[in-house]
Order: sequence, then structure tokens, then C-alpha cells
Amino acid sequence: MSTSQDRKVSWKTVPTRTITAGGVEFAYRELGRDNPGLPVVFLVHLAAVMDNWDPRVVEGFAAKHRVVVFDNRGVGASSGSPASSMEQMAEDAITFIKALGFEKVDLFGFSMGGMIAQEIALMEPQLVRKMMITGTGPAGGFGISKVARVTYLDMVRGWLTFQDPKQFLFFTRTPSGIRAGKEFLARLKERSENRDKEITIGALQAQLKALRSWGSKQPAD
Repeated sequence: MSTSQDRKVSWKTVPTRTITAGGVEFAYRELGRDNPGLPVVFLVHLAAVMDNWDPRVVEGFAAKHRVVVFDNRGVGASSGSPASSMEQMAEDAITFIKALGFEKVDLFGFSMGGMIAQEIALMEPQLVRKMMITGTGPAGGFGISKVARVTYLDMVRGWLTFQDPKQFLFFTRTPSGIRAGKEFLARLKERSENRDKEITIGALQAQLKALRSWGSKQPAD
């Protein structure tokens, strides 16, 4: 049961909880637990953990909706071996969602999360009422097969310039884009205590493998 403390909590202070299902201990966080309606489950981008969500985006949704974010298997604070296909990540997400007792949810998927959301909707259509995807694409879609290569290049670019690769991956190199990127990266640091674990190299490699496989599939209609 939620309390007045739940209503006051922000992304900066929301506790990290765990739930075990399918042999995996999933780490997750919730905001807006008192809000009516179906919960919105967030599915995060490549190489990300819970702390990579923009606090203003999470809190914006949580102003009117119950929001649930989580680390997939083998990523961040969740246990197990990381999945190496979108289908496996979707199966893990379904396991997590059902473990929380949800019979129907809305999905919000960003980038790789949008690809996972599409697989969830295909596997368990009765579980999904609404799917919102952004910065993503379909299996076998134009340019999807190049995403892994672009990611590697921007990561190297970040290391060589002593900048966070997300500045190159998510933002244009215009003055306004650079400024927006810096503001975004600053917001990611608002949560200074009880932060998530960083993604491992092994988990990143598994996700890049999943991206390559997703991009090489027959184009989805």
C-alpha cells in the first residue's frame, strides 16, 4: 500500500526495490504509485541503467501516471547474464511486469527500449494497452543495422574528446544541441546517493549483438 511518503518522493530520492522472478532479481523504481490508471513501464536505451533516465521525463510522466523503471537481466543492479537479443530482453521484461502483478500496462520505449517494446507487443498483445516509442525503428528498418557501428564511433569520439558519448549520440552539434546535451547530463547527476550500478562491458557487447541481429532481420511491416 502506498503512503504519503510515496506521494512526496522524487526521482532524486525514490528508493530502489527488487523483485525476483524467473531466476532473476530485478532492480526497479516506482513513482506516482497513487495515480489512477494503468502503470507506464519504461524501457531504456542502449548501454543504459535506471540512472540514465532524464529526471524531468520520469517526473513529468509520474505527475499523472504510475511509472515503473527497471534494469533488465544482467544490466545495472539486476542479476543474471545479459540478454543478447531483443526477443530475450522482451521476454525478461514480460517476466518482470507479470511479477509485479500487472495484467495490462502502457509501454514507453526509448531507442533500444522501443525495439523491446515492439517485441513485447508481438509476444503478449493482451498485456499492452498503449505503446509509445521514440528514437527507435522497426526490425530490419533502414539504417538500423548501422546503429551498432555508429554507437562505437561516438563512444570513441567521446573518449578522445574527454566528453560523455551521450553528447554525440543524442544531441546535434549545433550550439543549442550542445547546450541541451550539457543540461541533460547535469540532470542525470541530480541523484547523488543510492545510484544504480554502471553497465558492464559484457552487457554492452550483448546489447550491441542484439542490435546487429535486429537490424539484419527481414524488414518488419
